Amino acid sequence: MSHTPLIDQIAERVERLLLRHEELQRTNALLSSQVQELTHERDLLKSRLGAARHRIDALIDRLPNGTEAKDTE
Repeated sequence: MSHTPLIDQIAERVERLLLRHEELQRTNALLSSQVQELTHERDLLKSRLGAARHRIDALIDRLPNGTEAKDTE
């Protein structure tokens, strides 16, 4: 039976491919989790930035109108 070594090679390769597939699935799950965490962090930072901009705009609106620089000669 000269096909036995070929079948063994194919079986070994399939086993390696299955292990690699499982490894890639774990890696993909970890990366998906990181993307979700980073997306949440980004959204939180965008919200904080928007709130800070709103506070700055409110402070600018409260400034007196006559705050232009005067020329001194």
